[in-house]
Amino acid sequence: MNKSILYVLACVFLWSLIPVVSKLGQNELDNHQFLFWSSMFSLLFFFGIGLYKKSLQKLIEISKVKWFQAICLGFLGTYLYYVLLYLGYANAPGMEVLIVQYSWPILIVLLSLILLKEKLTIYKTASLLLGFIGVFFVLTKGNFEQLKFENLNIDLIVFTGAFVFALFSVLSKKIKIDDTLLLTIYFLTASFASFISMHFYSEFKTPNLNTVVPILINGFLVNGLSYIYWIKALKIGEASFIAPFVFLTPVLSSIFLIVIFNEPFYTVYLIGMSCVVLGGLLNTQKRKKNTVHNKELS
Repeated sequence: MNKSILYVLACVFLWSLIPVVSKLGQNELDNHQFLFWSSMFSLLFFFGIGLYKKSLQKLIEISKVKWFQAICLGFLGTYLYYVLLYLGYANAPGMEVLIVQYSWPILIVLLSLILLKEKLTIYKTASLLLGFIGVFFVLTKGNFEQLKFENLNIDLIVFTGAFVFALFSVLSKKIKIDDTLLLTIYFLTASFASFISMHFYSEFKTPNLNTVVPILINGFLVNGLSYIYWIKALKIGEASFIAPFVFLTPVLSSIFLIVIFNEPFYTVYLIGMSCVVLGGLLNTQKRKKNTVHNKELS
């Protein structure tokens, strides 16, 4: 299997834990506090990797231009995206926010056509459509009448967040900095920005024993390790190729919520899951054919 697919699937698995850790971690912390502590633990995660690899000293060797680029991207993808998303969840129905949020894989494809000059194939298009349809089925549980986009201002904010993360992903593919060092700068930026916003819009609060475990999981794995896989997937494969696989995230999230919190299972989930899986399989078809063709030429 293509390495970029393995990386993005590992990333998708970790991202699918977000609803679980968010639900457990925000029992006694608000969204600003949760974001700050998660960012801090993510920073410690990458700081620890840097210490182990003895690469932290290389941070001072990075040019000012690249530092500025990394800080800007870190602000977009590890802070602003979550602030806009959390604002959406606080002011609009969760299902509505999720549907709008998962426009970002489509936006990645569109931005990769413009900024990275990647090509849009029939397979990529079909995979995107099937993935979005599958997510739509899973999130609405087949009851389309209950989905009413009546919070247009909030939906626009969430869509802006989706665009921000798509732009962050595409531009991260172009920046030439060691992955660990790049992510250290990203979460250093996120920690600083979330600390400031926490003091403006909330208050400083330390997590207790009930919330520290989900925050550690979120900081080290869901945000920390997942970003390593995501950046590697972006740098190895085409952004427009890996984006459709992200639609697996809400499908896996639904499974975790069913298993862990005993949420009800709906038959329509099978339809949604089938669409997402079929979309992923279609997306690999062209890559397989190209691989076989290249082997024949060699």
